[in-house]
Amino acid sequence: MIEKNLLMQASLKATHQRVVILSIVLNCKNHPSTEFIYELTKKRIPSISLATVYKTLETFSSRGLISKTLTLEGQARYDSNLEAHGHIYSINSNEIIDYANEELNSLISNFFKQKKVKNFHIKKISLNIIGDKIDTEKSIEIK
Repeated sequence: MIEKNLLMQASLKATHQRVVILSIVLNCKNHPSTEFIYELTKKRIPSISLATVYKTLETFSSRGLISKTLTLEGQARYDSNLEAHGHIYSINSNEIIDYANEELNSLISNFFKQKKVKNFHIKKISLNIIGDKIDTEKSIEIK
């Protein structure tokens, strides 16, 4: 089971609750909220509290198992994609879409090298693009 291995690699005990919550996040590709993850977890563990799910997600995020991003309203959303990528935020549909482009990352990285930014080490490049879907019935396409 991949979840147990990931938890052990992060030096976390592979409890039933953690395995279930991690499994849910790993299988959600839509940047789920704490509340969404809680609702799915509650179906498998009826006695679990929202506070436990929240604390577990924060632990996963701090240990690098998942990443946390915030919506414009400040709502936490979680992402199992740990590869270098950015997000497209659609305000009118409340969607967060992943996109990755090595050329864009290189361009940004080179910009900082050329500007000779001192006393700063780039660990990760992530560009967030915010806008509205033109047709909310259609998917956002990146070519």
